[in-house]
Amino acid sequence: MKEINTILVLGDSLSRGVLLDEKRKKYYFSDKCFFTFVKEKISPLIKNLAKFGATTLHCQKNLEKNLEEYKPDLVLIEYGGNDCDFDWSEIAKTPLEEHLPHVTLKDFEDHLTKIISKVKDYGAIPILMTLPPLVADSYFNWFTNGDKQMGDNVQEWLKGTWVIYYWQERYSSAIRHFADKNNLNLIDIRHAFLEHPDFRKLMCSDGIHPNEAGHRLIADEIIKYVSANRKELIV
Repeated sequence: MKEINTILVLGDSLSRGVLLDEKRKKYYFSDKCFFTFVKEKISPLIKNLAKFGATTLHCQKNLEKNLEEYKPDLVLIEYGGNDCDFDWSEIAKTPLEEHLPHVTLKDFEDHLTKIISKVKDYGAIPILMTLPPLVADSYFNWFTNGDKQMGDNVQEWLKGTWVIYYWQERYSSAIRHFADKNNLNLIDIRHAFLEHPDFRKLMCSDGIHPNEAGHRLIADEIIKYVSANRKELIV
């Protein structure tokens, strides 16, 4: 069994620990995030390279360099929330035209294939993570920010706010399917959120970022996974 001394976290604002200040309606980097909670419970060194706004495309650009620099034994890979998102301002301007997400679903799966391949070639163990569910109406209200014209135009293109949830669900399902198909390690945090009686209480009011309670749930799932698979890493 491979010895685990260093863990590398690759992801977006979720892994970076971005929360929403509910009073000021501004994002901030919090120490009350799953990364901090997990660090307190396991022995390996954890290096967090997650970035706000990152996609699988961003991940690939510096992946080889990061692997060589930090020499991880295990890599936690958390992407999809930005990949599946759209340029809502552009949609509002031209709601009758076709619009694509930042990274199409096909490209997303292709990017995952390349990321996993590079991590394995380096000799590290890749672990994928599914996406927390978003709250569609809250997210819609967040990015339209009370602009009725923008909201009406986006709705004309969407044909229903629920479509935002459906679209994001496709990317999370793709991660799970990809892991199953390639026999990869997977931490299914989405399942844990959806088991909650009202997962909306685990999310910030923007509908897309977990709050502190949500981050504690993610940390619990990661620790549960480590305990079941590599118990010696728990302190």
